[in-house]
Amino acid sequence: MTETPDGVLPIDKPLGWTSFDVVAVARGALGAKRVGHGGTLDPLATGLLPLLVGTATKFADRLHTVSKVYAALVTFGSETTTDDREGAVVRQAEVPALSLDELDAALASFRGEIAQVPPAFAAIKVDGRRAYSRARSGETMELAARPVTIERLAVASWEPPALRLLVVCSTGTYIRSLARDLGKATGSAAHLGGLRRLAVGALTIDDAMTVESLRLKSGTPGAARLLLADDRILPLADRFREASAAELLSSWGRTT
Repeated sequence: MTETPDGVLPIDKPLGWTSFDVVAVARGALGAKRVGHGGTLDPLATGLLPLLVGTATKFADRLHTVSKVYAALVTFGSETTTDDREGAVVRQAEVPALSLDELDAALASFRGEIAQVPPAFAAIKVDGRRAYSRARSGETMELAARPVTIERLAVASWEPPALRLLVVCSTGTYIRSLARDLGKATGSAAHLGGLRRLAVGALTIDDAMTVESLRLKSGTPGAARLLLADDRILPLADRFREASAAELLSSWGRTT
C-alpha cells in the first residue's frame, strides 16, 4: 500500500494560476486527497504558496497567525475596478512628483494597525455571496473596513510611475487595497501592477519548488520526501524586518 504523504510543501505559484490550480496538480503528483493551501494568491500574483498535505492541513489556522512578506509593484496614474492591472481603468490622475522623503511620509500612515477596506473584487462573503461575484454582476457594495497590521512598508525603488515596495503584513491584508489607497493619499491614482510573495512565517521562496518540478516527480517515491516537516511553520525571519528593502528584493530579482 502506498504511504500517504504528510507535511508542508512550498510551491512557487506561476503567474495566471489560481491557488486551487496548484492544489489540483499536487493532489495528482503526490497521490494525496487531502491537500490545502496556506493563504490564497490571486492569479496576478506569483510566489510562495505553502501546500498543506495530509494531516498537515490541521496547521491551516496556524499559518494565519504568521506574518507574510511581499514584493509589490504599485503603478501610479490610474485606478481600476479590481485595484490591480487586470481591471478596467475608472480614474486617471497625474503621477506625483514625490521625493523619497515625501513618499516615506505618505507610507507612514499605512504602517502599524490600520483599518483597510477590501477591494470590491475580493473573495470575502457579503450576505452569503462572494464580493467578486456581486461586483461582476454590476452590484455596488460598501465593504466594511477591517483591521490589518502592516509591520513594515519600505521603498525598494521609485522610478515614476513604478514604485516597488517590500511589505511585511498580517493575514487578511490586501496589497491591492494598499496600492489603491496610496494613490489617493498622494493626490494621485494607483493600482497594483504586480505582486510576489516572498515568505510566510519561516518559509521563504528559497524553499519553494516550481509546479513543473512537482509534475516531474509525479507518482515517484521521492515526491513525498519533498515535503517539509510541520515545525517549519515558525515566526518570520529577522532579515525581513532588518535588511534594506532593495537588498531583499534584489535577492529574487525584479520579479514584479
